[in-house]
Amino acid sequence: MLELLLLAIALSMDAFAVSIGLGAKHRHHTAKIAVMAGVYFGVFQGLMPLIGYLGGRTILGFIANFASYIACVILLGLSGKMLYEAFSDDDEPDTDKLNLANQTELPLNHKTMTTLAIATSIDAMAAGFTLNLMSVNAYLSCVIIAVVTGVFSFVGVFLGKKSGTYLKSKAEIFGGLVLMGIGLKMVLV
Repeated sequence: MLELLLLAIALSMDAFAVSIGLGAKHRHHTAKIAVMAGVYFGVFQGLMPLIGYLGGRTILGFIANFASYIACVILLGLSGKMLYEAFSDDDEPDTDKLNLANQTELPLNHKTMTTLAIATSIDAMAAGFTLNLMSVNAYLSCVIIAVVTGVFSFVGVFLGKKSGTYLKSKAEIFGGLVLMGIGLKMVLV
C-alpha cells in the first residue's frame, strides 16, 4: 500500500507542477481554478493508468519472464523524463507543459483544462502497466491515484498563488526520484 501511495504521489507531480503554474499566473478566481485543476487532473490521472493497466494485462502473458525489467525500464524512463524537464531550461511547447499553463492568452476553459490534463497524464498510462506487477487492486489503485492527484492539484493552485513558480521544478524532481526508486525496487527486491 505504501508503494501504491508513493506511485500516486509521484505520478501527481506533473499535475501539481502545472497547478502551481496556474495559481501563480491566474491569481483571480483561485478557488474555481483549484477545483477545475483538481477535477480535471484527478480524473485524467486516474483514467490513464487504467488504460495502461488494461493494455498491459493483455500482453503480460507474452512477456511474463521479463515483465519486472520492462516495468523498471518504463519507470526509469518516466523518472528520467521528469528529472530532465525539472532541470531543463528548454521552452519548446511540446515538451514544456508548464508553458501551456502559464500563457496569459489562453483562457482557462474546459478545452484548455482538458489539454493540460491529457498532457500531464500521458506518462501515467505507461506507469499503469506496472500495476500488473504489484499485488494491488488496479481499479482501486487508479481511484487512489485520481484522488491523490486531485488533492495535490487543488492545493498546488493555492501554493502557486502564494509562492509563484518556485516549487514547480522541485515537484518534478521529487516525482522523478520516487519513480526511480519504485522502478529499481521492482528488479532489486
